[in-house]
Amino acid sequence: MTEPRQGHGVSLAEATRTWARIAALSFGGPAGQIAVMHRILVDEKRWISDARFLHALNYCMLLPGPEAQQLATYIGWLMHKTKGGLIAGALFVLPGFVAIMALSWLYALFGNVGAVAALFFGLKAAVLAIVLDAVRRIGTRTLKNGTLRALAGAAFVAIFFFGAPFPVIVVAAGLIGWLVSRAGSHAFAAAGHGPAGSAVEEGPTLLGDDIPDHARGGLRASLAVSLTLLLLWLAPVALLFALLGPDNVFSQIASFFSQMAVVTFGGAYAVLAYVAQQAVDGFHWLRPGEMLDGLGMAETTPGPLIMVTQFVGFMGASRQAAGMDPMLAGTLGGLLTTWVTFVPCFLWIFLGAPYAERLRANRGLSAALTAISASIVGVILNLALWFALHSLFRETRSVGWGPLAFDLPVAGSVNLPAVILTAAAAVAIFRFRIGALWTLAGTAAAGIGWWLATGHL
Repeated sequence: MTEPRQGHGVSLAEATRTWARIAALSFGGPAGQIAVMHRILVDEKRWISDARFLHALNYCMLLPGPEAQQLATYIGWLMHKTKGGLIAGALFVLPGFVAIMALSWLYALFGNVGAVAALFFGLKAAVLAIVLDAVRRIGTRTLKNGTLRALAGAAFVAIFFFGAPFPVIVVAAGLIGWLVSRAGSHAFAAAGHGPAGSAVEEGPTLLGDDIPDHARGGLRASLAVSLTLLLLWLAPVALLFALLGPDNVFSQIASFFSQMAVVTFGGAYAVLAYVAQQAVDGFHWLRPGEMLDGLGMAETTPGPLIMVTQFVGFMGASRQAAGMDPMLAGTLGGLLTTWVTFVPCFLWIFLGAPYAERLRANRGLSAALTAISASIVGVILNLALWFALHSLFRETRSVGWGPLAFDLPVAGSVNLPAVILTAAAAVAIFRFRIGALWTLAGTAAAGIGWWLATGHL
């Protein structure tokens, strides 16, 4: 008995194979992942038009969480209802989840041994250059006028010099954008988002321009799916608090990354500074350099960059196992982190996608998100500087005066091999436009070579 086909002619089995292919090719961060989806779904298979693809992308850019994964979920839902969205979104995450889990085990068991330590030492150099490139690319796209540049600068000063919490910056920026828009100013007029070179000649597509019946569904159907996802997301968190208490590492992981799921506007780079600082200084799950190691893992594996949080949860749980086998605790911590990070992503899509057009037409909302995007540039700059301090110098010292509190490097602790590798990675990316994967591979090999030649890092 063959599987029934939808009106557009694409069976769920065929779509599943395509989503698996996209997931396996989803390297290079959100820009690369969106470009892969666009090439396969729009140019190659003609399932969806360019205009409709960009409409979906613009909606996903308004949401917290990884926009590429949510875009896959949105299009999967558009073509094959809730089941299609779940398959597309889950497959997008699966390869990265498996890879990060395997690398986390390797890191926990052998991370401080010889070649493994050298490998991650090399990866850190490329990661810093990649983050700097992200500042440049996102800043160029986002900061279109002096008001937006001033807001980005204010966000950087607030988070780096005054330690302002990331959620407070997001809320304040959004409120500023909304109020300025309400006052009649166009300073925060939204710019379009899309992959470079995305424009294609329009023609017939399998999905067409009509809205599918399930996308016209009423409030009852949308709420039923959304409430189920809300229960799947928050019930485990409540259960952990009830059974283990708020101070247990699993309760902390569930609570912290659930909070991240609702404030991660602007993609992974924007929130990683906050995650890194809390994981290192707040919960003491990681040491500063280890966050860079985790980011290097996420950069070299398929899937969303936010998968680095799985590594954070793994290391935090394994180190605070409280009588449990550390590797089992780490595995459970990684699973829990991934669950509370990505279940909300499905919730946002299934709850809001039927009303996406209405949301996009709201001028005040668009202005608020544009302001948030500008503030995120300052947050990413803080991330780049934080990473630089802890990768290029072996020691830092805290400086405080009233509300001011920030770290400065100890000049005599400069890590010369790290400086050289980072400079080489920056030249490769900025000057020669070498891709992130090749740059990461090159610096990883250089790190191992340095260790073999000198016996130390």
